[in-house]
Amino acid sequence: MLKDMTETNNVLVCVAWPYANGPRHIGHVAGFGVPSDVFARYQRMSGANVLMVSGTDEHGTPLLVQADKEGVTVQDLADRYNRQIVEDLAGLGLSYDLFTRTTTRNHYAVVQELFTGLYENGYMIKETTLGAVSPSTGRTLPDRYIEGTCPICGATDARGDQCDDCGNQLDPSELIDPRSKIDGEAPKFVETEHFLLDLPSLAQALREWLEARQDWRPNVLQFSLNLLDDMRPRAMTRDIDWGVPVPVDGWQDNNAKKLYVWFDAVIGYLSASIEWAHRTGDDDAWKTWWQDPATQSFYFMGKDNITFHSQIWPAELLGYAGKGTKGGKAHEYGDLNLPTEVVSSEFLTMSGSKFSSSKGVVIYVKDFLAEFGPDPLRYFIAVAGPENHDTDFTWDEFVRRINNELANGWGNLVNRTVSMAHKNFGEVPAAGELTDADRKILALAEETFTTAGENLAAAKFKNAISAIMHLVGEANAYIAEMEPWKLAKAEADRERLGTVLHTALQVVADANTMLTPFLPHTAQKVHETLGRDGVWAALPEVKEVVDDAPVEPVGAGLPDPGQSYPVITGDYTVEQARWERTEVVAGTELSKPKPLVAKLDPELAETGPEWAPVQK
Repeated sequence: MLKDMTETNNVLVCVAWPYANGPRHIGHVAGFGVPSDVFARYQRMSGANVLMVSGTDEHGTPLLVQADKEGVTVQDLADRYNRQIVEDLAGLGLSYDLFTRTTTRNHYAVVQELFTGLYENGYMIKETTLGAVSPSTGRTLPDRYIEGTCPICGATDARGDQCDDCGNQLDPSELIDPRSKIDGEAPKFVETEHFLLDLPSLAQALREWLEARQDWRPNVLQFSLNLLDDMRPRAMTRDIDWGVPVPVDGWQDNNAKKLYVWFDAVIGYLSASIEWAHRTGDDDAWKTWWQDPATQSFYFMGKDNITFHSQIWPAELLGYAGKGTKGGKAHEYGDLNLPTEVVSSEFLTMSGSKFSSSKGVVIYVKDFLAEFGPDPLRYFIAVAGPENHDTDFTWDEFVRRINNELANGWGNLVNRTVSMAHKNFGEVPAAGELTDADRKILALAEETFTTAGENLAAAKFKNAISAIMHLVGEANAYIAEMEPWKLAKAEADRERLGTVLHTALQVVADANTMLTPFLPHTAQKVHETLGRDGVWAALPEVKEVVDDAPVEPVGAGLPDPGQSYPVITGDYTVEQARWERTEVVAGTELSKPKPLVAKLDPELAETGPEWAPVQK
């Protein structure tokens, strides 16, 4: 049942870069974190050669604003929250090959190389534009920090870069009654000179690429195609003193001009791959995932970031390779692969509002992990997360899902099956002649490998886990029908008892394999409960590294070498999990199982925990 990987064995998983301006809440990881990890784990189990990369996004106004609030330098703020986010995401079990950061020498150099290639190919044009400035602070306001009424559809909460209601690209100066999201001030618009990405000259190449996408989520593809109807040049530099310098004479030493944070953030997928290659000891290893046209690349993010991944980033890659109407040539990194698919999730909300630290509508990952551990959150996101539409998180729904499905369904199936086998045999019993009921449940498990696998390969996580949990339900029903506790009372039924329990143990092993991408920590426990040893589901680790990657600076202003920082990485080749049936072996010694999933206090559904109480 291994997925056919004859076309390519290389899969690049690119995960949205969280801002390092605060700890992450569960709304963040519901959109980019858990779905990408489930996908990467499934691909590894299916035999793919996976590279999963991301890091903290540490440039732009959001960090400057937060640093001001906390009375610290922006670098100190980035260092602190980078470390916190690394710990949170590693604690959640997200299996990054490299989770790094954007304030590295390597990242600066890669970003400046991409800019230089676009500039030399003619796709970076210099224009005088209107920039938004805060009247009280004099600080430039990024597009996303300005809200107002959309001049096209009349939506009252349009952002300065786009309107989510009608999908149109906007300029902050076009908004009706614009206001700063920071303090509510009406921004002042002043003339300023910037480099703009010449999107109109890349529009046709973008259209040809987008129209060839066949398997994208419909909402993502339609939104992306709609962007082509109003394609305008877009500023890729900002009036700000924190970020990657602009590698052009007369600009690179101007500390008041930096590259747009979203220009440098999406390039992080490439720079992280290059850093990963350096840290493996093979500086050219990244090319397998970026230059081989057979490689598949999947990008995971929330719906508010679609435009940067289906429009801006592909346009940068096309322009860098000289594939727009202005022509041009490929530069140092060659002809780079465009995304195979942009996998966007909707929003996880709380009482109908977007999770927001600034508004106090928040449940932090750190607090959640400390109270409940990683797999309950991973399970909830898989079965009830915002995969296709906005989903409201409630403690009532969380308690119901964990108690009724994860504890009473899956945990009960594992415990009752292994307990009866341990009590009556002390080992995995041999199977005698199978009945139709035995063959039926075993066949369903085989079929579920195919069904769930096809859905996971298509990033349809809810469909996949629903199929697996249906198998769990049918396995519990099989045990109830076979009544092994009655068979255990008569010596004459001992062979039949062994057959039933052997069959049930096989289905438990199968279901555990299929749940491994969703519940890696629990899957390791079940693996051991079945009398097996070794690493079943490999987990990430946090390592302290030094910023020592060799770079050839294109521009100027690279961070000093030798800085240390934490990264998430891991050796996932050691895990045994494969997307196929692993036969249970008669005679394997079993121990009395420990409770697999702790049930939650029903009162939690009414009150919530102390750190995130239900708002009455």
